[in-house]
Amino acid sequence: YRKAAEQGHAEAQYNLGAVLAKGQGVAKDEIQAAKWFREAAEQGDYKAQYHLGAVLTRGQGVAKDQIQAAKWFRKAAEQGFVHAQYTLGVMLMNGHGVAKNEVESAKWFRKAA
Repeated sequence: YRKAAEQGHAEAQYNLGAVLAKGQGVAKDEIQAAKWFREAAEQGDYKAQYHLGAVLTRGQGVAKDQIQAAKWFRKAAEQGFVHAQYTLGVMLMNGHGVAKNEVESAKWFRKAA
């Protein structure tokens, strides 16, 4: 994946981030995983947007940042990614990284259902 990722291929960037995050066939490297998730996320890859949100939520390889996590979950949710829609609903319900908004939370839960 690395060669294609370095050439700017978003899916390869996401895949490289995923194997680095898990240490599948390579040494686990959360910092590099987050870097590649961000590269792909910025190109609009919804899976990368979701995973970047996840690492930002947990502070894995990046500083923990609930506000940025919510931003990336929203981008993935708006592309129809069910896991992101649910996660964004939870964040809105609890006020994590976004203002608490039960009406909007319910909207995202309905979309995810």
